[in-house]
Amino acid sequence: MSQVLIDTQALIWFAENDVSISKRALSLVDDPATARLTSVACLWEMAIKIGIKKLTLKSGRLPQFISTLKANQIDIIPVTLDDALAVADLPQLAHKDPFDRLIAARCLRQDLTLVSIDEAFDSYGVKRIW
Repeated sequence: MSQVLIDTQALIWFAENDVSISKRALSLVDDPATARLTSVACLWEMAIKIGIKKLTLKSGRLPQFISTLKANQIDIIPVTLDDALAVADLPQLAHKDPFDRLIAARCLRQDLTLVSIDEAFDSYGVKRIW
């Protein structure tokens, strides 16, 4: 069974049935043989963006969105101390988004494939599908 970590934007597109998600990403995430994960960091990022009015969810509120994730068997994994420490080992690149750095560290630490449109992850050496 393969494991994928779905980043924030791909997670929103998947959960809201948005046509913006690539066919390749959707095929992998829809595959019953794929263990689907997302990080609590993605939900934290979404909560911040909702709070500052940079994000509106079709489902209305974040608890309903989380219910959609659970209904789609997407497991929400915590941010661990090891994840936080691994961020320090990442190269200092032009892309300094703290949420993305945390996701990259988790993917590298656990050899997870990332479902993301964001090519910035490639410079960290993360296996990325889009």
